[in-house]
Amino acid sequence: MKRILVLNSKGGCGKTTVATNLASYYASEGFTTALIDHDPQASSMKWLSLRPKEKEEIYGVAAYERLRSGMTQSWQRRVLPGTDRVIIDAPAGVMGLQLQEFVRSVDTILVPVLPSPIDIHAATRFIEDLLLVGKVRTFGVQVGVVANRVKKNTLVYQSLERFLTTLKLPFLSSLRDTQNYVRSSARGIGIFEMWDQRVQPDKLQWQPVVDWLENSSENASVKASTSLHS
Repeated sequence: MKRILVLNSKGGCGKTTVATNLASYYASEGFTTALIDHDPQASSMKWLSLRPKEKEEIYGVAAYERLRSGMTQSWQRRVLPGTDRVIIDAPAGVMGLQLQEFVRSVDTILVPVLPSPIDIHAATRFIEDLLLVGKVRTFGVQVGVVANRVKKNTLVYQSLERFLTTLKLPFLSSLRDTQNYVRSSARGIGIFEMWDQRVQPDKLQWQPVVDWLENSSENASVKASTSLHS
């Protein structure tokens, strides 16, 4: 089982868009997939409720719900046995001990960042916290950054690109600002499940992300195996 966390302390950066598209990608590729929604806005679970029955099933976990009487947190948030990929949609404002709890429970983290001065500033602070407070390197967790909702021929995107390339983290891809995401979300599907030729550029933009996730997850598994036998 590989666990992928979509995380940014700032709200409105597109975490749910990234999480739901990842979940639909893995499901459509034949992986047994779970989508865990920690955000009280429940956007991922709302998306999942719209998913057509003929599409590959994605197991949903509403982790934002209050603990039910007589039930442990781990049991309430469990995924099905044999699950291959777990995508976690984190809430905004994660910090401190909660940040560490999220980090230590996953293999990889994706950080979506929007092209705006406010988001760039917030991302700078958050990535510092992720490295220092979250201790991602201590826990052997791989972190990659994705630029989200971009219009490349703009000054603000150029500022974002310069910022992301200065980070000591992989800058994986830039996802364009397009109505294709709105259309797919309204149908409970992802970009990879749309067959209109107009979504081909979006699929190409996603490919470096999924390639990196699979490679980094394999590296994490090798690292864990090596540490167990050392």
